[in-house]
Amino acid sequence: METYSEKVGSKLNDLLEKTYDAEKGFKKAAENVKHSSLKNYFNQKAQERYEFGHELKSEIKSFGQEVDKGGSITGNLHRTWMDVKSLVSGNNEESMLEEAIRGEKASVEEYEDVLAETTLPPSTQTILAKQKQKIELGLSNIKRLEDLN
Repeated sequence: METYSEKVGSKLNDLLEKTYDAEKGFKKAAENVKHSSLKNYFNQKAQERYEFGHELKSEIKSFGQEVDKGGSITGNLHRTWMDVKSLVSGNNEESMLEEAIRGEKASVEEYEDVLAETTLPPSTQTILAKQKQKIELGLSNIKRLEDLN
């Protein structure tokens, strides 16, 4: 049977993997767009996910748990899909933006799922709630960028 810390550590490691995936995806998107506002947005979101990752790693370590390295299969598929979309659409910025919005909505759902865990310690709840709020704020900003295309 898993202990409290192993269960929390496992959930946080899953979220950490997805955070790494998002960081890589945003970097890839920034490389594939020409529009300066979009490029800046994607670079800022990649940096934000980098910072999220460090916060999550610190939290995982604070519970004496191992930090998993690498990305998830789903994240690799998502980045591959973004690559295919950019090739097929000639790096269509609208397609990249739509894919980023889809990914951010999925991130919010993942955070909500982990935050629903009743055994999360207060420090973890605070970190996750703050990160989720930043993602939601980013979603409202990215929707405004849609109008620029």
